[in-house]
Amino acid sequence: MSFPNIPEDINPIEDFDKEQVALFLLASIAFEELALAHVMNAEAEKLQFALGTLDDNDRVVDDLDDLLQINRSVERVLRTVVKKEIILQFKLEDVVEFLLDD
Repeated sequence: MSFPNIPEDINPIEDFDKEQVALFLLASIAFEELALAHVMNAEAEKLQFALGTLDDNDRVVDDLDDLLQINRSVERVLRTVVKKEIILQFKLEDVVEFLLDD
């Protein structure tokens, strides 16, 4: 997975107006959301691979304890994703508040 590049014509020293700052903050939220989507997709593929449903492969894990361990691992990752989503929601609310302040 490659990360998008910020255009070269953007000068970080330049004074940005309020809308430009908000745009950059919204873009940062969008990039983080995209990264979280990739994490969730990887976790789904992990489960599909273990169950043999990824590309119609045979089941890789037949032992119930192993399946439960994989499930716990996925649950921990998804809990972390949910925590990050809450933080991103706060960040989005802060950006909206920033835009509405005069």
